[in-house]
Amino acid sequence: MKRFLIYLSKILVLLVLVSVLLDGFYTYAFFQAKNRGKAEAVFNSVQQKYDVVFLGSSRANNHFVAQLFQDKGIKSFNYGMSGGHLFEASLMLKLMIKRKYVIKNIILEADLNLSSDDESEAVAAMFLPFIHNSEIIKKHFEYKEDFNELYYIPFYRYLKFGSSIGFREMFFSAIDKKTNAMDNLGFYPLVKHKNANMKNNIANLNPLPHNKYYEEIKNICKANNINFIAVMTPMCENVVGMNYFDKVKKAYPEIYNYENVVADDKYFSSCGHLNDAGAKMLTARILKDFFSK
Repeated sequence: MKRFLIYLSKILVLLVLVSVLLDGFYTYAFFQAKNRGKAEAVFNSVQQKYDVVFLGSSRANNHFVAQLFQDKGIKSFNYGMSGGHLFEASLMLKLMIKRKYVIKNIILEADLNLSSDDESEAVAAMFLPFIHNSEIIKKHFEYKEDFNELYYIPFYRYLKFGSSIGFREMFFSAIDKKTNAMDNLGFYPLVKHKNANMKNNIANLNPLPHNKYYEEIKNICKANNINFIAVMTPMCENVVGMNYFDKVKKAYPEIYNYENVVADDKYFSSCGHLNDAGAKMLTARILKDFFSK
């Protein structure tokens, strides 16, 4: 029995050592990435200066054409993250402030994600490689039920979120293999697909009366003298429950409703996402309304 316990102890010690080594190796690899995704790009960046930064989900990533601002001499970048929620948008802004970004205006896509203050696990995981190196990221995740496992068990986060930060992503991060995430000043244009889903039902959605991360973004902007502009963006014609946007306006009267600025389905890639032409129409209207001289 004694021999067995000694053998088992050695196995456990070896397992811990291997986990620590793998954790360190993976983490080091993610520190090399600047051209993979927006989370790594911001974390590994130095101070930047922007007239306009766009934040939000795919409805920001696919809807705000930063180049149209750039063409007017307004330096901008679209940091919207497809699949992301306000949890990740708030964390992104916190990291920008920590990196001493100078930002004049934040344009936040704030509509459907106001109905929840949960994180997007796949997108939030992209920040986890840096959790031991950033007090901001650590505090942002502290409320999670499995925070202790994520923070204290070496290599656990890489195993749990293998699809986002597993071996493949680690390897490509180590060699800093470029993706298209940072192309087009962060904007990802969509095309119209023949069999795209042009129906949606948001009748059961309700905005939270106090979305924690929306309020965080607003307060960070106020504390850093950043002009905060929150907007709702369009959906296709055939949507059930469009009064959701009225509910948002009632709960958050400061949010500008651009839902009906683009109405024709020919400008949509899917029911919830504009195609490139539709995105240019929406962006041109926002540019005119807030930045025309």
